[in-house]
Amino acid sequence: MKKSWKTVVTLGATALLLAACSQSGDKTSSKETPKVGILQYVEHESLTAARKGFEKGLADEGYKDGKNIKISYENAQGDQANLQSISEKLVSDNDLVLGIATPAAQSLVTASSDTPILFTAVTDPVSAKLVKSMKNPSGISTGTSDMSPVEEQVKLVKKVLTDAKKVGIMYTTSERNSEVQVAEAEKLFKKANIKVVKKGISSTNDVQDTAKSLMKDVDVVFVPTDNTIASAITLLSDLSKETKVPVVGGSADMVEGGVLFSYGPDYEKLGEQTAKLAVKVIEGKDVSKISAEYPDALNVSVNDDMAKTLDIDVSSIKKEK
Repeated sequence: MKKSWKTVVTLGATALLLAACSQSGDKTSSKETPKVGILQYVEHESLTAARKGFEKGLADEGYKDGKNIKISYENAQGDQANLQSISEKLVSDNDLVLGIATPAAQSLVTASSDTPILFTAVTDPVSAKLVKSMKNPSGISTGTSDMSPVEEQVKLVKKVLTDAKKVGIMYTTSERNSEVQVAEAEKLFKKANIKVVKKGISSTNDVQDTAKSLMKDVDVVFVPTDNTIASAITLLSDLSKETKVPVVGGSADMVEGGVLFSYGPDYEKLGEQTAKLAVKVIEGKDVSKISAEYPDALNVSVNDDMAKTLDIDVSSIKKEK
């Protein structure tokens, strides 16, 4: 690890620390206050929920910001140019850094030679070259994947939209997480005898025109857990109302923004799950030996108002878990 948190203390100081621990109920020890940096790729609800879950998870484990741990936070606002400079600063100033979303995590790993990196909201950590394998990361990073169950999403589309013959898949071409899900979704939709039309975008500026083009030609639009599209999801939901073409997505925040339904991870719980891995690093375990994990909590989310607007019966999936 880049920095050692251990310090030499006298027996008297140790006794005082133990007494303070017994009085406060918080985790304290003879270590310096760990510094944890957080880099969030872009502002949208899923990633923010993951960050808040991470901070809550640390607190639940006894590590409270400003008391026995110091947390600093930066947001790249989706700007690739900002990622490198922010990453270098966070890696330099902290003992452990969390990257939220694939581009943030990749940037941190590139900037670090020995500072441990945690990641969350990364769909495929292996293809993103963040870990050698989920079980054996074998590098300086580990964390949690937000891989959505694409097969289950396709099944739900078939169950709810029984007459759908053609699906439009919209995704951001620069997001590896989206590419992985799109490849899987395309294969599964074709297997279900549903034709696929794919359209990629490069920024939020492309969302409206691309969605309009798709909705003229398909029965339903599928969006993976895509950071760029999620940040402009209201544009899609407005078009969905206008064209009466439903949109299904990979995360609950998209449903809150107007997507008909999704089946995916609970991002706050995912952040809490990541915090438990971070605690292992803080308490001395080698990051390369901490297995990366898939989400423990998956939820079906339904937008009842959108279902009513589109006159679609979603009762068949209301009790899905």
